[in-house]
Amino acid sequence: MADSSFDVVSKTDKQEVSNALNQAAKEISTRFDFRGVGASLEWSGEKILMKANAPERVLAVLDVFQTKLVKRGVSLKSLEYSDDGEPQLSGKEYRLEATLKDGIAQEDAKKISKLIRDEGPKSVKARIEGDELRVSSKSRDDLQAVQALLKGADLDVALQFTNRR
Repeated sequence: MADSSFDVVSKTDKQEVSNALNQAAKEISTRFDFRGVGASLEWSGEKILMKANAPERVLAVLDVFQTKLVKRGVSLKSLEYSDDGEPQLSGKEYRLEATLKDGIAQEDAKKISKLIRDEGPKSVKARIEGDELRVSSKSRDDLQAVQALLKGADLDVALQFTNRR
């Protein structure tokens, strides 16, 4: 019997992020508490830019955006904030930039691989292939146990399981 396998990846659906951003921008433009504070949310190249005239308002814009992301099924772990998530003063306005993380970083892949080796079933093998991880075993039950282990683990990346064979 051939080995069964699946890939552990971290991919963000940019269309869903764009839809969430458009919904949040529309809500920000119509909400009463955002009037007159210069609050906005927009794409800036590959980054998402949030602006307002006070740091609390920028964090409120971020909260609206995060709510829309969660409703659309996008993990908040797929966003990475500049300056530790603190709005920075730029001229007369405060700004906060966020970028989308795509792929599993090498150190995160090593951490996940070590977790599978230490806590997963012994028949399971994990191999790092670029920015994803291939997990294989003869037993499909062991692979399902690994998926449950990774779902329950507190990791810094949003994980999806693809390419099941």
